[in-house]
Amino acid sequence: MAQIFHRSTNTISKVTIYGAVFIITGLGYLIFAVNQSAYYTDVNVARQQPVPFSHKHHVTDDGIDCRYCHTTVEKSSFAGVPTTHICMSCHSKLWLNASMLEPVRASYATDRSLEWTRVNALPDFVYFNHSIHVNKGIGCTTCHGPIGEMPLTYRANTLYMRWCIDCHKHPERYVRRREDVFKADYVPPSDQLALGRQLVKEYKIKEPRIITDCYTCHR
Repeated sequence: MAQIFHRSTNTISKVTIYGAVFIITGLGYLIFAVNQSAYYTDVNVARQQPVPFSHKHHVTDDGIDCRYCHTTVEKSSFAGVPTTHICMSCHSKLWLNASMLEPVRASYATDRSLEWTRVNALPDFVYFNHSIHVNKGIGCTTCHGPIGEMPLTYRANTLYMRWCIDCHKHPERYVRRREDVFKADYVPPSDQLALGRQLVKEYKIKEPRIITDCYTCHR
């Protein structure tokens, strides 16, 4: 019986199969890389705001405590976006004619809120409570990064579920004393793990099996 396929067909089929494997692998890596990139996560990308607010100037240079502007962070799930009245408590005396603050003055005069752009926004199906984390010794910079060094605010972490779960699995790596929670220049001590284990017990942080349960964040 005559040979139906040319002998080179075997070689072509092998090259095609192996090539397909490499192409699929490459596509998978490309999708993963895009998923982790700033293009998709907005990590390290400053967001456009109605006023170019600088945490570096207000927090680090002027020493304003986080809670002065984010008034509900210790008692509510939401940290609180500062009202125009809070801004004007200082800027009715300082930088009175600065052009960049015109939106703030207009908001105060018309009683219409500034429309700030959320930087660290979570999906609607995720439950997150600021007060729980703050009162359990999780600092602002743990999630928000070096906020005191940001002239314009940007997202410092992906906020992906696996990133959150890593902390819930190993809270001793991140928990700090409550008096250090709002320190923008906080640096973990050399004995962080020993301190962390002590604080996990002292602050009654639940075991990882419980706080990694789906219901903790998805209710």
